[in-house]
Amino acid sequence: MSNVLTDMAAYYVQRGNYDEEDIENPDGMDALDEIMEMLHTQLSGQRVLELACGDGYWTDELADVADYVLATDINPALLDVAKTRELPEDVVEFAVADANDPQVSGDFSACFAGFWWSHVRRQDQVEVIGRWRNIVGKDGLLVLVDNSFLEGQTVIARTDAEGNTYQIHAVPSGERYEIIKNYLTYSTLRKRFSPLLKDMRIHRYDHYWMLTGRFR
Repeated sequence: MSNVLTDMAAYYVQRGNYDEEDIENPDGMDALDEIMEMLHTQLSGQRVLELACGDGYWTDELADVADYVLATDINPALLDVAKTRELPEDVVEFAVADANDPQVSGDFSACFAGFWWSHVRRQDQVEVIGRWRNIVGKDGLLVLVDNSFLEGQTVIARTDAEGNTYQIHAVPSGERYEIIKNYLTYSTLRKRFSPLLKDMRIHRYDHYWMLTGRFR
């Protein structure tokens, strides 16, 4: 697999079709509409730390309901794309930060990541949640949205010794990237997050899942 690249940050910069590939699946639009409604309800009036905001797809939604959003991404180039959405400057700010270990500070009441949790290695998940909790604080709200595994449609290239699964994706230049993409079952989500969150709810759909809870 020597001709396959593994730099996920570079992959997302080059891909150029963030919404279409990961989010707006035509067969899942009804579920996505429901997720958006719940997102608006959960994060209305909150001060939100958004992780891995990408081109600002979710930031655009958060800006309509949140009191404040710090939208972060490891890629300055993607933040530049997000800024073209011309979101209200009194609500949204942008910062370069690694979602796995965001070196940011501020007064936050909630943390949100859309279609990012599947990129976190299984063996790192507890530590990552701990870092987010340190920023947002005890009782802070966590909201995650991500893809569900589709039997007969989702293609996995390999699984490593820790159980992480990987996919191969091509970008317009023709280069291929191996990207970690973990599809977590309901039981796995509950087992992993129950010790870390209270008031946890998991909503599962054919194409997506949504998790809400408060940091213990």
